[in-house]
Amino acid sequence: MTLTICTAQLNVTVGDMAGNAQKIIAAARTAYERGARLVLTPELSVCGYPPEDLLLRPAFIAACDDAVKTVARELAGLKGLHVVVGHPRGGDIRSKSVQVHMRYNSCSVLSEGKVLEVYNKRELPNYQVFDEYRYFTRGQGTSVFQVGDVNVGLLICEDAWFEEPAQLARASGAQLLVVPNASPFHVGKSGERIARMAERAQNVELPIVYAHCVGGQDEVIFDGGSFAVNADGSLAARAPAFVEDLFYVTATPGTTSWRLSGPIEGDLGDDEELWHALVMGVRDYLGKNGFPGVLLGLSGGIDSALVLAVAVDALGKDKVRSIMMPSPYTAEISWLDAAEMCKRLGVRYDEISIKPMFEAFLQSLAKEFAGLPEDTTEENIQARIRGVLLMALSNKFGSIVLTTGNKSEMATGYCTLYGDMAGGFAVLKDVLKTVVFRLARWRNANDPYKTGANPIPERIITRPPSAELRADQVDQDSLPPYEILDGILSRYMENDQSIEDIVAAGFDRATVERVARLVRINEYKRRQSPVGIRVTHRGFGKDWRYPITGKFRA
Repeated sequence: MTLTICTAQLNVTVGDMAGNAQKIIAAARTAYERGARLVLTPELSVCGYPPEDLLLRPAFIAACDDAVKTVARELAGLKGLHVVVGHPRGGDIRSKSVQVHMRYNSCSVLSEGKVLEVYNKRELPNYQVFDEYRYFTRGQGTSVFQVGDVNVGLLICEDAWFEEPAQLARASGAQLLVVPNASPFHVGKSGERIARMAERAQNVELPIVYAHCVGGQDEVIFDGGSFAVNADGSLAARAPAFVEDLFYVTATPGTTSWRLSGPIEGDLGDDEELWHALVMGVRDYLGKNGFPGVLLGLSGGIDSALVLAVAVDALGKDKVRSIMMPSPYTAEISWLDAAEMCKRLGVRYDEISIKPMFEAFLQSLAKEFAGLPEDTTEENIQARIRGVLLMALSNKFGSIVLTTGNKSEMATGYCTLYGDMAGGFAVLKDVLKTVVFRLARWRNANDPYKTGANPIPERIITRPPSAELRADQVDQDSLPPYEILDGILSRYMENDQSIEDIVAAGFDRATVERVARLVRINEYKRRQSPVGIRVTHRGFGKDWRYPITGKFRA
């Protein structure tokens, strides 16, 4: 009278249909041996999420169809096992010379070599990083199938955030809802998911098993943490976050509904969640794209120090190389602190002075610059020399360059095109400067991957931030204090508050208008920046789509 359900919290790779199918098959066999008779895999588990415009290629859809058949065939001998796999299906059709897409975001229920049910996602998200209207047609109908003594209703991700799909499943006889997901991470999202599913369980009076994926895919992170809630909204089980896991939930009959139970992993704090997300983002971007290691320019400042710590936690010390490139304005303490941090973490540390190259540039440009004062031009030359050196080493040795700029800098343009923005992956692209400081302190107090305790020298954290591109320079010469800047950015950029609302919250009008102007005029820089890890609900990436050319003023 009990049913063991396995949520296969898998880290799949977009486009690796053969590899993903083998992961599903291996997970299902293991779960079957453990007594599970229902195995849930994440949304679009066969092809990975989000496949983006690969969905427009008929050959891609065909390969997904073949992978589903492979999973069904390989598991055909496991009597009584039901496996839910996510995949796209359908294609484009022509009607009166108009091409119409009839692709669906689907889940198939496989059992003993057959496809028992196919359910097409009804609610298609089209906000933040989602653009499913571009690819999919809304599904109709419901899917309820029987496993043992339980009638199981199937929803897909966004369906469960709305009342109607769950109510329709209940009306069709469902006693338990299962929800395969691919829900991108941002800080606080895990608690939001549980709260929404608890609300849905209560209003439909059915328990819910929420099966989530895990891993990094370009800029988005999937944090795992699959869970189950009972019909009364209480948390029944929760899987660990940020790791692949076969997570088991037991369903037993209760007086009014089936009751779910299983282990409950504890909550992670915001900083711990954020750290694991950054580490996973770096590890999967490198691993899934086949890069042998990383390079980064180490300055002795807080941003590059944090990126170095993330990289070592993600990859291990042997795949990380740091390059110190001092200029005439580099302080001695920057040298000392950078070398000390590399010593603490056991990372290779090299120095290449840019002074002779900088002098050569100035000499070459002396005639053109005659009679003109020094300004940001000379500062940017230094940054671009460093970019050239890092990219040369990247080309020669195959390692990818990690850029070290943060979200505050990206927002305001306090960065140099083809200089410190040169590289392949932006680790801190969605991390405000104040959060950079907070994470540095968190990492010094914690060693989650056992790569080295207290890795960041205290002076790196406490000294005033500086680009060190001119004498006695500090960031606050060019920007408002970071506490003020980040407070404005979180309201203006992340939450779309108006200038009037931000001023009403206590910020100086002139400062708010200045920050808004900097955000607007630096869009052209951000369009040329490398992809980076999204960790907030609004990052400079898929969910920020502003024109470069435009006359609107807030």
